[in-house]
Amino acid sequence: MRGFVIAGVSSGSGKTLISLALMAWFSRRGWDVQPYKVGPDFIDPGHHRLVTGRASHNLDGWMLSRRANRDIFQRYGSGADICIVEGVMGLFDGFSPTKESGSTAEMVKWLGLPVLLVVDARSLARSAAAMVKGYAEFDPELPLAGVLFNKVGSSSHAAILQEAVHSATGLSCLGFLPQNPELNLPSRHLGLVTAEESEWDEEKADRLADWVDSGLCSGFAEAACGTVIPKETEDSVSGPSSRSFSTAAQTDRKAEKRDAVRIAVPRDEAFCFYYAENLRLLQEAGARLCFFSPLRDGCLPPATEGLYLGGGYPELYAERLSRNTHLLREIAGMAASGSPIYAECGGFMYLMRSISDDQGQASPMAGIFPFDAIMWGRFRALGYREVQTLQRTPLGEAGTVLRGHEFHYSSMQSEPGAAQSVYRVMDRRGEQREPQGFQLGSVLGSYIHVHFASNPECARFFVSICRAPAGLSDGVC
Repeated sequence: MRGFVIAGVSSGSGKTLISLALMAWFSRRGWDVQPYKVGPDFIDPGHHRLVTGRASHNLDGWMLSRRANRDIFQRYGSGADICIVEGVMGLFDGFSPTKESGSTAEMVKWLGLPVLLVVDARSLARSAAAMVKGYAEFDPELPLAGVLFNKVGSSSHAAILQEAVHSATGLSCLGFLPQNPELNLPSRHLGLVTAEESEWDEEKADRLADWVDSGLCSGFAEAACGTVIPKETEDSVSGPSSRSFSTAAQTDRKAEKRDAVRIAVPRDEAFCFYYAENLRLLQEAGARLCFFSPLRDGCLPPATEGLYLGGGYPELYAERLSRNTHLLREIAGMAASGSPIYAECGGFMYLMRSISDDQGQASPMAGIFPFDAIMWGRFRALGYREVQTLQRTPLGEAGTVLRGHEFHYSSMQSEPGAAQSVYRVMDRRGEQREPQGFQLGSVLGSYIHVHFASNPECARFFVSICRAPAGLSDGVC
C-alpha cells in the first residue's frame, strides 16, 4: 500500500482542489486511487468519488478509535495502487489547543503515511521558509514528504520559494501550482456545492490533472508516496471504547444468512449526506439497501421494511419535496404501521410538519414529528457529539453510546412537550448539550449525524429491528 496525506497550513489553503487534482492526475496515469477524508465532512468525499470512481471514506480521530480508522483505511486501500487522504483544517488543528487529538497530524501517525504540506504562496517570499520551518520542527515525529505551493504568481516567484525553503529546512519543494480561478469549486452554506449537483466529466477532471501536471516537480510520485503499515498491537488510544468493536466482531452469522432486509435509503440532490461506512455496516448486517429519490420517485421501493434518511439540503428543494404528496403519505403510513425509521438532520427535517426558508415560506413535509424546521442565515449548531440513548431505540437498547457530528442552519420549533428526547448529548469537552433525538413509536429522528463505526452494533440492531419490529412502541398515530 502506497499513499500520502494532503495537509494544509490552514483552512482555505486549497487542500480540496489540490486533492481532487492529484486524484485526477494519478487516475489519468492509470493508477487505481483510493480516496479518504479526515473529519466528518460529507461533501468533499462525494467529489472524490466522482474523480476516482471509488467511494471515499471518512477517517476521524474523535468519532472513531485508532483501530477503527486503521481498519477502514486498510479495508479499502489494500486493493488500490495509491491512497490519497485529504486532511482537515490546518495540519495541527484538532479539538485541543495543546494536543494533536482529532487533527490531521494525529491521523498521519495512526496511518503511518507521509505528509504533503500545502502552502498558499500568495504574498509570500522568504517568509514561506519561516512558515515551513515552523511546521517541520513543531513535531519532529511527523514525516513531511515535502511542500506543495499553491497560487504561485510566476516562475521567478517559484524560484524564490524553492531557494528559501530548501536553504532553511532542506525539505523538497514538490510543486508550484499557478493561480487558476476557473478551477475554483462553487460553495454555499455548509460547504461546497455537492457532487450530486455538480457537473463532473472527463474534461473537468482533465483540466485539474493538467493544472497540477504543469506545476509538479519531476519525480513527484516517488517523493510523495510512503508505504504502509506496521502491525499494531494496541487497540485504541482515543475515540469510543474498543469494546464496541469486539461486539461487532460477534455479528450473528445466522441472521446474515436469512433473506436480506429491504431498507430504503433516499439518495439524490436533497439527501446525499451518508458515511460510506454506515452503508457498508448495514449491508454487512444483512440489509439490502434500496436507493430512491424523493425528488423524482412517487413511491418507496417495493417491499420496504425499514427506512434510513440521511442528511443533505432538503431546504433547497422543499417545494419539490412538498409536492410529492404520495411519497410523503406513504412514509407517514410506514410510521403509523410501526415500521422502523431512522432519520438524521435533513432527513429529520423531512419528517417534520414543514420546512420554512429564510424568507418565511413554509413547505409541508411528512408531518410525523410535531415540529417545524426554520432556516436561518448562520449556523445553529456545529460540533462533535456523543449520544447515549435513554430508552430502546431503532439504534439499540437503552444506554447505547454513539458518536457523531452536528452541523445545521435550521432550528426546530415545537409546542412545549410535543415530544420527549431520548438522547443524552455531550459535546467533545464532555459538556451536556440541549436535548436531541426524538422518538415517536418506531421513528427516531435527530439533528446529529451518527457514525455507525463508533459502535457497529447499532447497524446490526437496526437491521434486526427492521426484520422484526416487535419490541419498539406502537406506530405513530
